Formats: sequence, C-alpha cells, structure tokens
Amino acid sequence: MDRAGWLAGLLVLQSLSSFIIQRNEILLEDHAVIIRFLTMLVGAGGNAGNQATVKVIRGLAVGTIRSESFLNFWKEELKVGLAISGILAVAGCVRVAVFAVPWKETLAITCSLFSIVWISTVLGSLLPMGLKLLRIDPAHSSTTIQVIMDILGVTITVSICSALL
Repeated sequence: MDRAGWLAGLLVLQSLSSFIIQRNEILLEDHAVIIRFLTMLVGAGGNAGNQATVKVIRGLAVGTIRSESFLNFWKEELKVGLAISGILAVAGCVRVAVFAVPWKETLAITCSLFSIVWISTVLGSLLPMGLKLLRIDPAHSSTTIQVIMDILGVTITVSICSALL
C-alpha cells in the first residue's frame, strides 16, 4: 500500500502542471506551436531524470555509490548531463525545424529542451540520495522525478518562451 499512497500523492502533485498551463494561456494561445512540443519537452526531462535516478539507485543497491563518494559521482553526472542536454537540444531543434516552426519559437523550444534535460539530470542524480537521507526508500525516486519534471518542464518552457517570445 506504500506504493499506492506514494502514487496518489504524485497524482495530486502533478495537477500543478494544469495550473501553470492555465496561468500562461495567453502565451500558449499566441504561440500555440509550443503546445505541440510540450510532451516532447517534459517527456525528455522525465526520461533523462529517470536514467540518472536509476543509475544512482543501482549504485546504492550494489554499493558502488556511497555517501562519501557521492560528490565525485555527482560532479561526473553534471558533465554527462550537459553532454546529453546538448545532444538532445540539437535533435529537438532538428525535429522542430522539420515542422517548419518559425525561428523564434524553434529557439525557445530548443532552449527549453536543453534546460529541462540538464535540470532533470541534476535533480535525478540528487533525488535518490536525498530520499535516502530522509529515510525514504530511494526507489520512489524513479516515479517522483517523472512528476517533478512534468511540473518543472512546463514551468521552464513557459518561462523561457515568455522571455524569448
């Protein structure tokens, strides 16, 4: 039942994305193309964060990651996150360009993608250790990062798009 309670809490938390979208209706109406790529953006964030989370959970389980070695692991994960962010930003930019999206929107979506993926990698690598320190099963990190990145992904997207558009 621990799993069901955790998932129910995440379901309620995920409702924040709807409020963020609602508060940014004018931006999304003026630049409706953003909505077509929103699932790509938040999905990439959830996937990248989940990969980082699983790597840490596995390391904790098999003993290759310990509290005293975590800082070195995390520094390396920051570099990996930047590389992955760059690769996915280029791939995302090409994907958006294929749909003949205007340049300003393409730039905003690409910058959003880069930011979302990098932040998700950073948070995904920190979350299991944070939960462990709080005496919560780090295995919950995998589902939690997905919801966190749904919310942050929408927030980052509307923030960057507002600033650039």
